[in-house]
Amino acid sequence: MNWASLQDREERLLGRILSRQAEKIGDRPYLMAGADHYSYGRVDELARSYAAGLRELGVGRGDTVALFMDSCPEFVFAAFGANKLGAIWVPTNTDYKGEWLRSSLEDGGAKLLLTDAHLLPRLAELGPELPFERLVVRRDCDPIDLGVEAVDITSLAECPGPEPDVEIAYGDTAAVLWTSGTTGRSKGVMQSHNAWIRGAVSGAHNAGAQAGDVLYNCLPMYNSAAWVTNIYRALVTGLPVGMDPRFSATEFWDRCRYYGATMTFTLGAMHIFLWQAPRQSDDADNPIRSASMVPMPDDLIGPFRERFAIERIDQGYGQSEVMGLLARTDDGRREWKPSALGEPVEGIDVKLLDDDDLEVPPCEVGEFCVRPTEPYAIFNGYLGQPEATLSAYRNLWYHTGDLGRRDADGEYFFVDRKSDFMRYKGRNVSSFAVEAAVSAHPAVKEVAAHGVVSKELASEAEIKIVVVRKAGEDVGPEALARFVNDNAPHFFVPRYIEFVDELPHTPTGRVQKYRLRQRGVTPATWDAQAAGFIIQR
Repeated sequence: MNWASLQDREERLLGRILSRQAEKIGDRPYLMAGADHYSYGRVDELARSYAAGLRELGVGRGDTVALFMDSCPEFVFAAFGANKLGAIWVPTNTDYKGEWLRSSLEDGGAKLLLTDAHLLPRLAELGPELPFERLVVRRDCDPIDLGVEAVDITSLAECPGPEPDVEIAYGDTAAVLWTSGTTGRSKGVMQSHNAWIRGAVSGAHNAGAQAGDVLYNCLPMYNSAAWVTNIYRALVTGLPVGMDPRFSATEFWDRCRYYGATMTFTLGAMHIFLWQAPRQSDDADNPIRSASMVPMPDDLIGPFRERFAIERIDQGYGQSEVMGLLARTDDGRREWKPSALGEPVEGIDVKLLDDDDLEVPPCEVGEFCVRPTEPYAIFNGYLGQPEATLSAYRNLWYHTGDLGRRDADGEYFFVDRKSDFMRYKGRNVSSFAVEAAVSAHPAVKEVAAHGVVSKELASEAEIKIVVVRKAGEDVGPEALARFVNDNAPHFFVPRYIEFVDELPHTPTGRVQKYRLRQRGVTPATWDAQAAGFIIQR
C-alpha cells in the first residue's frame, strides 16, 4: 500500500499521481482484467502513449474526448492519457441509442470518439450527420465503415512519448459525467481533478483501506462510482483493482475469489440480487473484507455480513456533483438509527435549508445543501449550461434537489427528491425522458410516468406509464413496450402500462401524479413481467 502524497496542491492531478505511483511502486499491479494484468509503471507508460496518440489526432488542453465503450483497461488508459494532456474525457452510457445517444455526443462537444466495434451499428443508426470527425475503434469484432476517419485503438499504445509538458491546475475539469436527466435533458457534471481525488481519499478512509487489499469493480465506467470507489481509490492508495465489464449476480463471488478481492462496491439492487440468490455452502468462503453497498436496508446489514462473512459494510450519500456528502460504516462498533445516512464528509459544510435558504430546526424537512470548505471540493458546474449551473446555486449554497431531515442527535435521514424521478435498478430514470419516449409513438395522445415501489427494495421503483390514446387508435401494451425498447434505452421500458380515457390535471393543466401514485397497480394494469415480455438490450 502506498498512499499518494497530496499535501502539495500541484500534486493533486490524476495523471501526476499515476506518475508518482509508477516511480515508487512501478512493479506492483494496478489493473487486472481477467488474465491481463498491468502494473502501475505499465499503466503510466500506456497513459503517456495514449496522450501522444490523442495529441496526434488533434486533442489538446481543454478539449473533450468522448468515450462510448464497455468497461475495459483501454478505457482507463484513454482517461489518464486525456488528463495528462489537460483534456477532458466524457463517457456515454452504452445502453443509449437514438436521440439519447446523439444528444450525449452532441452536448459533449468532442470531435474525437473512442468506441467498441460492436457499438458501431448503434452509431450508424444516427445517420450520416455524426457529431464527431474521427473515430478510435477497439476491435472486439469486425468493424463497419461509418464514413468517418477511423484508427485502431492499438495505434494509441504504439505512440511512446515523454510526459506531456502541459500546465494543468488541480481545479481544472478532468471529466464530464452525465446526470440522469430527472427534470429534462441530461446535464454534464464537470468534475475537477481535485473533486475526484477528494472523493477517492475520503472513500478509502471510510471503507478502511489497508495494506494487502484488492478492489473489485463491475460497475460501468460511464458511472462516477466506478472511478471514485475503485479506479481512483486504488490510485491514491497504491492498491490493485480487478475489473470486469459488467455485474453478474451468479458469478460475483467467484470473480471476487478469482481476483482475491477484499473490497468492492455495489449500487442499487446489486447486493439485493446477491442476497436473493440461493444459499451456497461456500457463501462465507470469499475474500471480501469491506464492502460499500448503497443503499443497504438496515434489517439486511447484519444478516448479509454474517452470511458472507464481511467485516464491515459502509454506505454513503452523494451525487456526481458532490462525490462524498455523507458516510457511515457498519462494523458492529456503532449502532446507527434505522435509515441513517451517516456524517458529513471532510471538505464540505452540509445544511438542511428551507425555500428561503434558512436552516430548518431538528426533525423538520429541508433540502440538502452543500458549501465547500476547501477549493474544488465539489463539481465545477454543468458543461455548456451556465444557466443550469447558476440555478443550482443560491446564497452560496449548492442545492442538491434532495430532501432530508436531521434528528435531535444530529443524524441525517433521506426523505424524498424534490424533482420527479424514479430510481430503477440502480439508475435514476427521468419520468420526463420516459414520457418523451412513449409520446413519440403516433398512437399516444398523453402519457404520465411514475414509480411503483419495488417489492425487492423500497428505495427502488418499477416504472409505470398511464396512457391516453388518440381517438381511433388501439395500440396495445406489448406493442407500446416494444416501441420504447426499440427507440430508447432498455431501462426506459415500463413494467406496468395502463390505458385510461384521461389523466387527472390541475386547473393549470399539470398532471396530478400523486393521484396516479395513489392508484398504483390496478386490475386494468398490464404487467410486462407477468406477460413474459422480454426486453432486448
